[in-house]
Amino acid sequence: MQTETPNAAQPRAATHRTAASDAPDITATSWAMVGGLGFVWGATFLFIAIALEGITPFWLAAARIGFAALLTLVVWRVWGGSLWPTAQRSWPALISVSLLSSAVPFLLLSWGQQHVTSAFAGVSMAAVALIVLPLAHVFVPGERMHLRRVLGFLIGFAGVVLLIGGQAFDSTGAALEGAGRAACLGAACCYAVSSIVMRRLPPIDPIGLSAATLLIGAGFVIPLAWAVEGPPPLPDTKTLWVLLVLGLIPTAGANLLRVLVIRSAGPVFMSLVNYQVPMWSVLLGVLVLGEAAPASLLLALALILCGVFLSQWGALLRLFGKA
Repeated sequence: MQTETPNAAQPRAATHRTAASDAPDITATSWAMVGGLGFVWGATFLFIAIALEGITPFWLAAARIGFAALLTLVVWRVWGGSLWPTAQRSWPALISVSLLSSAVPFLLLSWGQQHVTSAFAGVSMAAVALIVLPLAHVFVPGERMHLRRVLGFLIGFAGVVLLIGGQAFDSTGAALEGAGRAACLGAACCYAVSSIVMRRLPPIDPIGLSAATLLIGAGFVIPLAWAVEGPPPLPDTKTLWVLLVLGLIPTAGANLLRVLVIRSAGPVFMSLVNYQVPMWSVLLGVLVLGEAAPASLLLALALILCGVFLSQWGALLRLFGKA
């Protein structure tokens, strides 16, 4: 890897990150990226359901991360291939971010969702926002908790629970249901902690960071998938196309957007995505699959949007030039 030689990639990298001591920079672009991530990850459930018809869970995770890693690596090398714009390095933190942002939570969710309801998995992902709040308050300068922010996140979480419904806490009767729920909540904790650590990394090229996290994650997931589920299966053509879509858009592309949002707007703002994902998942199920709309849909959406606007009221005022 080129680490210290100046090249054209370095000035561009500096425009896409902030040091951990900087205050969050929430712009119209930040809102667009978070909105796009919510939509993409909300639609991902449709593709995962199709892919699981032709491939096992661990190899699904391995295929997503592996393809996304190769694609992002190519883009990174074309971009210049630098990682650290300066001589400052933090490899242990980078490795922990890589494992906690994709590899470990992908595996925990793949295993956990075999034993819990999909509704519980959705609620556990929404809990990421609530886990991030106290962590950011302690470890990230400029991300202090205050009453309006806490109320906003609680209202948004209540909207998610209402949207998903009481079945979120129904029992599946599976022998390993308790362990499955712990795995889903563990995945939520992984996402929250990785956001905090990623924000605190020293100056780093965003495409390099995205590539490194996926490459390290692939190096962890692929051998584990082989050990647990045996050699990779040969999927049919439809499954291969779905895997390519999953690797390209919700993994490679979305991972880069996630890096850019966390490094600029901060982990608390990024966590708003977790309220959007179940919202988009339900809406797309109604619009695309013709599923019945929940009776509480409009009220739940109102609560989620109210929570988002309340928690980010100061950023919205600054965005529109009133603060």
